[in-house]
Amino acid sequence: MNADHANPEYEVMSPWAEADPIPLKGITSRLTVLENKTIGLFHNSKRAARPILSVVETKLKERYPSMNFSSFLLMPNAGVDETEDRERFDEWVKEVDAVILAYGD
Repeated sequence: MNADHANPEYEVMSPWAEADPIPLKGITSRLTVLENKTIGLFHNSKRAARPILSVVETKLKERYPSMNFSSFLLMPNAGVDETEDRERFDEWVKEVDAVILAYGD
């Protein structure tokens, strides 16, 4: 700030740093067709996660009757890498075409 209190001047600095010019992309491409696909419903042990995914499943099934669902419940509420469920999770992921995750209190 300038020492002249009658005409204060401020230098405004941007909080943004240089951005990586490589565009972001998902781990895998999105599904283009949802008919006859198996959707994984992944939820933790938080109390609202299961009801959220139940509604999602109902709404998707109304729209895509041929869609199938497979659930994976992570217990306890921790990351997959932090539990003994990692091997079971890896096998489950191979059986589904896409995953919807709910994490809710």
